[in-house]
Amino acid sequence: MPEIPPEQSLIEYPSAFPIKVMGAHVEGFVDAVVAVALHFDPGFDASTVETRPSKAGNYLGVTITVTATSREQLDELYRTLSTHPMVKVVL
Repeated sequence: MPEIPPEQSLIEYPSAFPIKVMGAHVEGFVDAVVAVALHFDPGFDASTVETRPSKAGNYLGVTITVTATSREQLDELYRTLSTHPMVKVVL
């Protein structure tokens, strides 16, 4: 992937950056997402997590807002969440 010069980035760093994560509505899913968020943003406040169950209740949408410090951090965070076995979709 080509490097995007900082002056062409649409995001100013640091900034609050919301990420939506969807997965099966199972025990431990929210904790797993929070653990990943904390790994990339040690100041992450778990009390800010928002959750929304699917209509049938089988899936859970979790919104985390991390402090984005660089494009590399966000790329690695998305990669880590996307490859997590409990995660279905990251937006």
